[in-house]
Amino acid sequence: MNVEHFRTICNRLSNRWHRSVQPALHTGASVVTLLSLGVAGTVMGMKMVGWMQPLELRAYDTMVQHRPRREEDPRLLIVAVTESDIRALQRATPSDASLAEAIAILSESSPRAIGIDLYREVPQDPGHDDLLAQLQRPNVFAITKLGDAVTEGILPPPGVPPEQVGFNDLLIDPDGVVRRSLLFATTEDGSVYYAFALRLALAYLAEEGIGLEASPVDDSSFSLNGTSFIPLESTDGGYHTIDSAGYQMLLNYRSPRSLARQVTLSEVLARQVDPAWIDDNIILIGTTAPSGKDLFQTPYSAAETRDHLMPGVTIHGHMVSQILSAALDGDRLFRFMPFWGEGLVLLGWTLLGGTVAWCLRHPLLLGVATLAIAATIALISYGSLRYHHLWLPSAAPVISVLINGAAVTAGRASESQRKERMVMTLLGQNASPEIAAALWDNRDTLIDTGKLPGQTLTATILFSDIKHFSRIAEAQSPDRVLLWLNEYLDEMTQSIQEHQGIVNKFTGDGLIAVFGVPVGRTTEDEIAQDARHAVRCALDMGDRLRRLNQSWPARDLPECHIRIGIFTGNIIAGSLGGKNRMEYGVIGDSVNIASRLESCCKEIHPGQCRILIAEETRQYLDEQFDLEDWGGMLLRGREQTVQVYRVVVPSTETAPSSIIHLKPESPTYTKIDIDSVKN
Repeated sequence: MNVEHFRTICNRLSNRWHRSVQPALHTGASVVTLLSLGVAGTVMGMKMVGWMQPLELRAYDTMVQHRPRREEDPRLLIVAVTESDIRALQRATPSDASLAEAIAILSESSPRAIGIDLYREVPQDPGHDDLLAQLQRPNVFAITKLGDAVTEGILPPPGVPPEQVGFNDLLIDPDGVVRRSLLFATTEDGSVYYAFALRLALAYLAEEGIGLEASPVDDSSFSLNGTSFIPLESTDGGYHTIDSAGYQMLLNYRSPRSLARQVTLSEVLARQVDPAWIDDNIILIGTTAPSGKDLFQTPYSAAETRDHLMPGVTIHGHMVSQILSAALDGDRLFRFMPFWGEGLVLLGWTLLGGTVAWCLRHPLLLGVATLAIAATIALISYGSLRYHHLWLPSAAPVISVLINGAAVTAGRASESQRKERMVMTLLGQNASPEIAAALWDNRDTLIDTGKLPGQTLTATILFSDIKHFSRIAEAQSPDRVLLWLNEYLDEMTQSIQEHQGIVNKFTGDGLIAVFGVPVGRTTEDEIAQDARHAVRCALDMGDRLRRLNQSWPARDLPECHIRIGIFTGNIIAGSLGGKNRMEYGVIGDSVNIASRLESCCKEIHPGQCRILIAEETRQYLDEQFDLEDWGGMLLRGREQTVQVYRVVVPSTETAPSSIIHLKPESPTYTKIDIDSVKN
């Protein structure tokens, strides 16, 4: 097989392949780029319809759960209505009298603001008038519920000034988790409502001389002490199907449990609370009892083994703390990359995943590299959220990397298989399928160095030649000789391939076949199989020759006889030749002996097909073959004798007394006297 021819075939296949696809696919980089663009676009489309949102929210929760816990906010105090308080008061919610008394006691210690996270549209007698009087204090704030299409609204207590009322509606994501806060809401009539948490935060900041620096009605954002509060959009972070109406922010929880100091309502009524915890702080009063059904899931809930729900009053406290920390402590609010920026980042990760998949062909290495990329994406997203308050989607890039890696791997495999089929088809016209496969498997080395590496193998060599070919050719015209010879060689080649051999070379009217290449045999059983295949092939070649000889005379073509020599031993198989002409060949003493066996004792030619083997092949045969012992012979060009046997063709010869039946119970052999014709 000419290596230059192989290279030419590869080039032709490459040109044919690349002409069948987009012109940009002429390199691996083009393939990776095109696939990456397609995959990234597909994943962005999945994100736009909301398919990525559940995964992104779960990834966001995991990152929040692993953030360091922040200390309690000393500016807040939570007065909790617990199950113990409910049992002590003997009612499901504190009476107006108890609530009024608590406000009066707390006011004695000069808090900046008191927020009542308890609905009082309906009086809870006794003490309703006392409560309404306490609610007239300028630093006491009540709640209302705006409601929505599903739930009805709840009015604030009557007579409370509108600037002391805030809505306590919570935004719940589709998976039931509270991750966002609503600061402002606008009704259909254009009225603007403030959130309960925002009312408390603004009351606290007013004591610091800080107020709203812009109106959320007239501007796209508002500021507090130079900190801009930019509203959340429906496509920010991992979101894409939420209702972003109103003025929303991503809620920054301080910790899963400990937000601020917490006391019970009973402790307040008993005056058991340190006044220093109240002085100059914000007080939130609300129920934490499970029976109050004011409990919600947070990003921490999935990781909590107990108390996985957070009371509504505590969530409002987190909102107040976030606003105060941003305005007074310089804490960053959450930021988000623009949609087009997310697309570029996604494309970058997708390209990286595709490049790795193109370059790494070993499944284990590819798997490890892909996992490393996914881990890197997760770490970068976590680091951005923790240190820079920047929410970078992570689920979409990981999925994009996985999909593109699979697509590139599949595309590369498909391209390789297609090219391999085309190469094998063309190579099969010039070499056996086995050699073609060896050339393909070693294509990188072959194209780079121009050679297949030599390897030492134990194989069985078969030489065949036509008896008196020169006389036959002399009596026929060249075109008829070529037709006749090709018909003969075609039959012999089929026989060799059917018996798992390869045709290594045609030598005019002769051929060389090898059994046991290009894949080396490693066991004695495999070597024995090759030897038996070679002998069975030689017998089959004889049968095919007899059928040809029966058909040729009718077409005025000559009959012929053939000689076959078979030897089993070590050979070296690999590239033979020079820079401009190279073949896959086999060399070694075993090849020479097989050639000498074929040409040995030409005068002795029983039947149409004579088959000679040596002892090195006979030792691997079983009882299926009858042999005629020719004894030790000195072959041409050799100094040592070789034990030679003739394979007797079954049912076409009269068995002489010298036939050796290869059976375990027949250890004694009879020799035929051919001393007079030995070489």
